[in-house]
Amino acid sequence: MLTQMNCRLPDGSWKELPAEEVFDLWLDPEHTAVVSIDMHRGHVGPEPELPCPAPRARDRIAAHNVFHSAARELQVPVIHVQHWQRHGGIDDLNSKAHNRRANWRVLYPLFLPENQLTDELNWEGTKWLDLMVEEDPRDYYIRSKKRLSAFYPTDLEFLLRQLDVHNVVLDGTLTDCCVLNSAFDAANRDFRVIVPPDLTAGLSEESEEQALAVIARHLGLVLNAPAVVREWAARREAPVPAGFAEAETAGEVVAATRAATV
Repeated sequence: MLTQMNCRLPDGSWKELPAEEVFDLWLDPEHTAVVSIDMHRGHVGPEPELPCPAPRARDRIAAHNVFHSAARELQVPVIHVQHWQRHGGIDDLNSKAHNRRANWRVLYPLFLPENQLTDELNWEGTKWLDLMVEEDPRDYYIRSKKRLSAFYPTDLEFLLRQLDVHNVVLDGTLTDCCVLNSAFDAANRDFRVIVPPDLTAGLSEESEEQALAVIARHLGLVLNAPAVVREWAARREAPVPAGFAEAETAGEVVAATRAATV
């Protein structure tokens, strides 16, 4: 590594990443992509009622934007993955398959309030598919995710191989659901996984912490976004993007940027 890099351990403590070749490869921007998962209106829109609300992730939209902007500046591609269902529910709610509904649809009513909007979660032709994070002409899109993993049943792996990507930075929502599932699938496909805890959000703080512990234990590095950006900048021999030089979290970058414009 060219910069100091601290990773989060399963117990929530932090440790300096050892100066080993494998971790140098893990942080190589030349073979890395950001995979942003399900940051659409159905989860993080401004409406008081949403099909599947993720308020903790809504609070981090601005943090996603500054990180994605820095990634683009440092020539790291951004891929937006969206849970995208055919209108009418044949992919899930009204499937003719033996189990008809995805498992989460059966389980959520056991612990979440009844929500009729959930039936139309991510249906084509609805506003719920609107991306709530900033987009750029250089970005890529995966719009065939039908279940919890960004890899199923999509061509994300195909795109990553075409981009010569070996490392994926997973951000978005939910940490304990689609991010965790995607981390498992990425690791099982031998991609090196990075999950920034300041750019993911769970249904609750508790479930978020549990998911991060699983990721840190089995699947990948849990690293705050500014540390990743600083290492990428050093590798590119480029200036550190504005706001990232001293910040510990992407949220601090957002706060500093807002303060500078007041």
